[in-house]
Amino acid sequence: MQWPKFARSIATALGRRNAPSSLVPRLPDGHLAYAIGDIHGRSDLLRILIAKIAEDAKTRLTPGRRPTVVFIGDYVDRGPDSRGVIDFLLNELPPGWDYRFLKGNHEETLLAFLNDPTIGESWREFGGLQCLTSYGVAVQRNGAAMDWPAMAAAFAAALPPAHFDFLSKLLLRETIGDYVFVHAGVRPGIPLEYQSERDLLWIREEFTAGRRALPQTVVYGHTPNPQVVTGPGRICVDTGAYATGTLTAAGFNGADVWYLST
Repeated sequence: MQWPKFARSIATALGRRNAPSSLVPRLPDGHLAYAIGDIHGRSDLLRILIAKIAEDAKTRLTPGRRPTVVFIGDYVDRGPDSRGVIDFLLNELPPGWDYRFLKGNHEETLLAFLNDPTIGESWREFGGLQCLTSYGVAVQRNGAAMDWPAMAAAFAAALPPAHFDFLSKLLLRETIGDYVFVHAGVRPGIPLEYQSERDLLWIREEFTAGRRALPQTVVYGHTPNPQVVTGPGRICVDTGAYATGTLTAAGFNGADVWYLST
């Protein structure tokens, strides 16, 4: 994307305006936050990690404050219990905390499938069948081919209204102090307010290539690794839970950063 000269000047000015006050990113005083990586149908790991966060928070909370927990997205697909994950998020999270639920590319695809069943084969390639199965939707065929329209209709009937409402209202980003939380990353050189939804949900190599993408530190998932990966102005908390059995959260308090895993 080529920006005209005046737009590049605006971007430079915005970047300077939004730059952190120091080289070390930090949360505002008294704030405690956690960012949980891609869950992908692993409700069992989610329960364990939330319990660990609850214990950790007891030792760090400032009196009168409560933690903020940011979920990076990709709650569904791949793992065996997409429905259980959303049930837990809606009904069983500790009360009294602040929660921010971000949208992942898998949630985008799930919603798109309900409107356009022809993408079913693509969704299947990255875990859609596991999601459908968790909602009790059986594989249906039209001859030798998958009957995606019939399965989309069955899924629409099986998806609880509260789940659809949750999926439809997910956030694209959250900013706390010097940290920006998104699902996949951001396109380097473009101010946060001009980032496209496509990039926030899907970007990979262009973001992780090496250079700093924003003045703030970006906390993201989407690109699984066996352990947390950090780089210039970025922290990836996707540790491939569905395959590795390791679901990870990053904790933030002042300038301190630490990690909790299952």
